[in-house]
Amino acid sequence: MSASSAFSDDKGGSSNVGEPEYGHDPASGGIFSSDYKRHDDLKEMLDSNKDSLKLEAMKRIVAMIARGKNASELFPAVVKNVACKNIEVKKLVYVYLVRYAEEQQDLALLSISTFQRGLKDPNQLIRASALRVLSSIRVTIIVPIMMLAIKEAASDMSPYVRKTAAHAIPKLYSLDPEQKDQLIEVIEKLLADKTTLVAGSVVMAFEEVCPERIDLIHKNYRKLCNLLIDVEEWGQVVIINMLTRYARTQFLNPNINESLLEEGGEKAFYGSEEDEEAKEENTEASTVAKRKPYVMDPDHRLLLRNTKPLLQSRNAAVVMAVAQLYFHLAPKAEVGVIAKALVRLMRSHSEVQYVVLQNVATMTIKRRGMFEPYLKSFYIRSTDPTQIKVLKLEVLTNLANETNISTILREFQTYIKSMDKDFVAATIQAIGRCATNIGEVRDTCLNGLVQLLSNRDELVVAESVVVIKKLLQMQPEQHSEIIKHMAKLTDNIQVPMARASILWLIGEYCEHVPKIAPDVLRKMAKTFTNEEDIVKLQIINLAAKLYLTNSKQTKLLTQYVLNLAKYDQNYDIRDRARFIRQLIVPMDKGGALNKYAKKLFLALKPAPVLESPFKDRDHFQLGSLSHLLNAKAGGYQELPDWPEVAPDPSVRNVEVPEWTKCSSRDKRKDKKVEKPFYSDSEGESGPTESADSGSDSVSGSESSSSSEDSGSGSETEDSEDDSDSDEEEEEEKKGRKKIVQRKMKTSASESAASEESGNEVKMQQKPKMGNRSKSDEESESESSESESDSEQESESETDVKTKKKVSASNPPSKQTKKTTVEKKEMSLLDLDDFESTTSHQVTPVNNVLSNSLVTDLEGLSLTDTMIPSATIASPSSVKMYELLHRIKGEGLAVEYCFSRQPFSFDKNMLAVQIQFSNNTTSEVKNLHVEEPKLQSGMRMKEFPEIDVLPPSGSATVVMGIDFCDSTQAANFQLCTHTRKFFVSIQPPVGELMTPIFMTENEFKKEQGKLMGMNEITEKLVLGEICQNDHAIVQRVTSAANISRVPCGSDKECSLCFPSPSTQSHRFAGKTVTSGSLVLVTVLTKEEGAAQLTINCEKMVIGTMLVKDILQALTQ
Repeated sequence: MSASSAFSDDKGGSSNVGEPEYGHDPASGGIFSSDYKRHDDLKEMLDSNKDSLKLEAMKRIVAMIARGKNASELFPAVVKNVACKNIEVKKLVYVYLVRYAEEQQDLALLSISTFQRGLKDPNQLIRASALRVLSSIRVTIIVPIMMLAIKEAASDMSPYVRKTAAHAIPKLYSLDPEQKDQLIEVIEKLLADKTTLVAGSVVMAFEEVCPERIDLIHKNYRKLCNLLIDVEEWGQVVIINMLTRYARTQFLNPNINESLLEEGGEKAFYGSEEDEEAKEENTEASTVAKRKPYVMDPDHRLLLRNTKPLLQSRNAAVVMAVAQLYFHLAPKAEVGVIAKALVRLMRSHSEVQYVVLQNVATMTIKRRGMFEPYLKSFYIRSTDPTQIKVLKLEVLTNLANETNISTILREFQTYIKSMDKDFVAATIQAIGRCATNIGEVRDTCLNGLVQLLSNRDELVVAESVVVIKKLLQMQPEQHSEIIKHMAKLTDNIQVPMARASILWLIGEYCEHVPKIAPDVLRKMAKTFTNEEDIVKLQIINLAAKLYLTNSKQTKLLTQYVLNLAKYDQNYDIRDRARFIRQLIVPMDKGGALNKYAKKLFLALKPAPVLESPFKDRDHFQLGSLSHLLNAKAGGYQELPDWPEVAPDPSVRNVEVPEWTKCSSRDKRKDKKVEKPFYSDSEGESGPTESADSGSDSVSGSESSSSSEDSGSGSETEDSEDDSDSDEEEEEEKKGRKKIVQRKMKTSASESAASEESGNEVKMQQKPKMGNRSKSDEESESESSESESDSEQESESETDVKTKKKVSASNPPSKQTKKTTVEKKEMSLLDLDDFESTTSHQVTPVNNVLSNSLVTDLEGLSLTDTMIPSATIASPSSVKMYELLHRIKGEGLAVEYCFSRQPFSFDKNMLAVQIQFSNNTTSEVKNLHVEEPKLQSGMRMKEFPEIDVLPPSGSATVVMGIDFCDSTQAANFQLCTHTRKFFVSIQPPVGELMTPIFMTENEFKKEQGKLMGMNEITEKLVLGEICQNDHAIVQRVTSAANISRVPCGSDKECSLCFPSPSTQSHRFAGKTVTSGSLVLVTVLTKEEGAAQLTINCEKMVIGTMLVKDILQALTQ
């Protein structure tokens, strides 16, 4: 019998005689039904032998619970079925028991043996449900059984059961806090779990049971950061909030240098008044200057990098959690990324909007610039609820500055016409705050508010009066007319606060309105007995002030008012009247205070500061209930202060598994099986594993320090160390050079061949090194990324990368020599390692290193030998473009090329090499650039002026252009001492990128992320010249500034491509400005057929690059 039929029967009041009656649906709502036996019928169904009837009965009972009906009477009948063999029935019985086990504890205890048997059930859902029911029985007598069950479940093979164990821990802790130590052991065990399903639940248990035990997080910190993206949304929120507090205790404040410099500057400035103070302040300023530049901990960067993608989460709580993490932990330059995500949440439900706006209002006080581009998103709509309107007003007021104030005031002008009176009052207060904060618009705001005094709505007038009173305190002498105008309003305005404000203004500035003030007091004295208490107090104050300044006219009035107040019902007013009478009226006996009366009443009072109610709210963690209420809520944990000195980062290091210590490539392949499941993204070792617990060599330690320093943009302190390390490197290289030269004398043909290949590798290797330190924040992230993503690499690989980094700062001439020699060393000493890889190619007898081998060598780090980057590319390999023809240039010919080297002034710019040739018989003077006309976002760094170019002479300079990842031309004027030539430089799409090193596994992983619209595939037939591997690599790398990804071993290749004629060439690079990945794959097949695939975040670049590479391969 279905629920719907039972529902219709219940409503109709009758049922068919022929059908067996098991009772009506208890969830149907028939409260006054005469059929009281429906529960009995459900019991009969539960007692029957048919599983179908039991299942039907349990479905109805669970439906009752879901609709809020009480089904506790059925507990004995349900609990009997806990041992039912039908899994579906058993699941529903456990659902019921979880709900009512706490209420019917005695009956639940009778079935405890069944729950214990359920913990051994082969079905993971039954095991988890049994543990859930067991932890829901709130009886201290079964605490040992629960503890045993939790410990067993924590070691269960199923992650779902382990997750349930984590949920049971807080329940047991609340039942018996004495079990804390044992529970901490279970939490420690579960924190080491590598499953995303468990991570969120165990962190929640950690927060409930032992949030102070931060030492449990150290070893699991990197793992939690890497797992974060895959954890369920509820878990993400919990983990992010916990990691925020963890980071505040373990890392240094990323904005410490800025705040110290500001404080130091201020102190030095104010300390110049006195000599002693000046000395103290100078010493403080010098200590600030000597302080080491801030270098972000790689683990700190790891947290910021791994939480950033969650700003795109569909869950508002996750976005809010990441936003608060960035606000509390990120450097000022990087906090801006959260603004767009928070503005997106403004399109959600009003409840979400309310919470988001509360947090935005707090953020805008300290970080105003973050939300200024999104000003229009905070404009108020007529459909917004009042509380949302008021919060948006708060944000708009916080964002107001000299540039946008006129726009904001126009908005406010519209809001005043609203029918929502509370909102109008808030708008007027906002206008007042804008006028206080921005002096330029004070008069405008004041005039606007004075116009509102003639408004028909009394509430608008009253609020305007209160705000005007505060504004007039800043410049009272200039606005006596406004005070007179407000004095006239006392007849009409009845709102007590507004009347009190007017009376206070007239009393405070009675000297500016000497004729009007006594008359106002006379009118007020008439109505004194009918006024509100707040108005009466101000009437007494007005009388006292007028008595002291104009006693002739107001003496009798003052006495009259004081007499009325003497017998008032309110004791505050009576006491005030007695106090003022004694103070202002001279007495015969003691009038000691009388002579100070004027100073007391007419003292200069400071103008009120109109501050945001959100000003000091940021001491609560953003996104928390305490922040929302502006009061400490139960269970709230304070956000710790930043430490003065960074704690030891090595506590987060995890022991290195054996396979990472293995330097041989073959051994590493054999051991790859032992890698954990998440080894690519998180692994056992952390982001700094290779640097921290790798080799103890100088180069290892320098690699981490130099990469971090370049990333944070402060290399001043460590420049000396770097130079020392360079000298050491040079000495080592000289020693190696001699050995290699001895070996090279054996065969002249070998040396010639290796020299050629060395030049080629130099060419393609340099840009790859150049992009190591790109911009301030990106280089930090790249340095930590390169460490965290290559945890499985050997120490030798780390050393190679270090040496590449150091070699980038060597002088060009020396480095060129070293490059060729060391390339020879690589090719001669390690030739045996490569023979198997290139055995399928025909190698000429006189050429020891085949051309494809040269390209395979690119980026590979198989030994401790380094492959440094070349600083100057050979001219023959670079395509030259004409900038100015010699005829048009009247004898001056200009050509340019993209040197594919990093531009020293700015890593986001392309280095453009310009060659001038003077074909005339006279000198060309003052060659320089003027009037660059660039598209929005593009930038240009001009070359230094060439003073003189002699006849038949030539000169080469380098300029930098940031094309902003577009192929739009950069237009400018090339000027000499006599002429100006309009020229333009337009980059081919292949020059907008820079090569990056990437392993085959990393390539495939990144390619998997860039599918769908980010992937472009084209089929082609290779040209006659492009039939061999070397030609393909050469054509692709000449068309685009990308580097080849080294292929795996023969075994891997044979697995991927069963046919020997099928081969894949992979290339990787990234765009210079935005760092978007560009992945190119050329799959060659039989008879010259091939397939070109490009994966790129920027579809326009991908589309254009396909055309260029197709053209290069099919020629």
